[in-house]
Amino acid sequence: MQTRPLMGWFKSIRKRLLAATPTYDGIGPGRRALAWSVGNPGAVSAMLFNQNELRAKSRDLVRRNAWANSALESYVANAIGTGIKPQSMLTNAVQREAVQALWRNWTVDADAAGLTDFYGLQAMACRAMLEGGEALVRLRYRRPEDGLSVALQLQVLEPEHLPVHLNTTTDSGNLIRAGIEFDRLGRRVAYHLYRAHPEDGMLAPMSGAGDQSTVRVDAKEIVHLYRVLRPGQIRGEPWLARALVKLHELDQYDDAELVRKKTAAMFAGFVTRLTPEDNLLGEGLPDASGVALAGLEPGTMQILEPGEDIKFSQPADVGGSYSEFLRMQFRAVAAAMGVTYEQLTGDLTQVNYSSIRAGLLEFRRRVESLQHGVIVHQLCRPIWQAWMDQAVLEGALNLPGYGLGSNAQRRDYQACKWIPQGWQWVDPLKEADAMKAAIRSGLMSRSEAISANGYDAEDVDREIAADNARADSLGLVFDSDPRYELAAAPTVAAPVVAPDTSPQGN
Repeated sequence: MQTRPLMGWFKSIRKRLLAATPTYDGIGPGRRALAWSVGNPGAVSAMLFNQNELRAKSRDLVRRNAWANSALESYVANAIGTGIKPQSMLTNAVQREAVQALWRNWTVDADAAGLTDFYGLQAMACRAMLEGGEALVRLRYRRPEDGLSVALQLQVLEPEHLPVHLNTTTDSGNLIRAGIEFDRLGRRVAYHLYRAHPEDGMLAPMSGAGDQSTVRVDAKEIVHLYRVLRPGQIRGEPWLARALVKLHELDQYDDAELVRKKTAAMFAGFVTRLTPEDNLLGEGLPDASGVALAGLEPGTMQILEPGEDIKFSQPADVGGSYSEFLRMQFRAVAAAMGVTYEQLTGDLTQVNYSSIRAGLLEFRRRVESLQHGVIVHQLCRPIWQAWMDQAVLEGALNLPGYGLGSNAQRRDYQACKWIPQGWQWVDPLKEADAMKAAIRSGLMSRSEAISANGYDAEDVDREIAADNARADSLGLVFDSDPRYELAAAPTVAAPVVAPDTSPQGN
């Protein structure tokens, strides 16, 4: 009679025990997970409290640490190189050529500081984003008397100009979070920027040096470049964030090993005496500086006096594991920074063609994602659109219906393909043969193949046509010209030998 109530009690106890058992290893009151203290801040608050310190430590490492600087230089060189260049998609050839020619003229004057061109600004903004987590590019519209091909220039600003601690509500009801003003729909309407770099103090080259007040700049005049890692994220994270501690400690460790070996190498040996108070031959007497010295010269035959002994210094060696230890640590740093070990250190001692190609393929996929998802979308396209708007407004471009037509027609005029610099492969011959086979089999177009190398197909075709026309006018024929088939080299006939009619020949 007691069986059923007892079974029900056991089932309830079992259900409670199962409910109390953690579903994942990393949670629950277990010994290994108990000391794991975690936080879960939102995308905005995570940057709000940590961004300034992360950025300061990232900049400090890049200034002092050769490996951190090498990783950033490698990323910028691969992501930007000689520039991510636009190719207008206009179907009208005359209009397309006019747009491209005006753009080429404007790129020289794009920098408001006059130090580089538009593609140099791309590299500067990309480096600022990697080092500081984000970059700001302000569109500066100029007067007609400034004599620019298009009255627009660009000014790259460091993210310190955008105060993280500025969080309030405006009189109109707009929210300001981390210096960025949002309307009621969550759209960015303005950026509140310091007039001068806040860390320059009285050294800032502006009349408002030392002034910590901000100025409200319309969001249409600001390009905000950063990598979005979480939904709702409004500020950027430095790319060295996950490698800061390891790089700092590794740098200190390597420096300590260097100093230890240097200090140990300064002591060649030590002379010991049974009666240290005696100076038999005056050795060990202090010099003019008060320091007792004993010298060694090459080929020295030193006779020791009774009671003297020499013990040579035998400093401890770091052992054979030193290089392997550094290699493993650098691999972890490279993984945290998104580069390959070889790019971080320049060490190519343990690679072959297959391994380095596999590593480069993975790295270049990451770079392509950064190029098209961040740099082109956030930086290049807004600047291209603002440049074309200004060019049409001042009459530098004649595009009928651009400003009066529909948004679709305006987008047709602004259609553009951005072409990064092509990759240089480890074995160019194999890659060229593979690309040629893909074109001949119809798997790839010539335009796509040329774009993959970082060139404009129309420019290449014009250059080929010009080269062919020049060669034809000069009567030149090259074996690289597929229009001709070079005749085989004439064979040299064997000399005809007259028959021997002498008597000896009969």
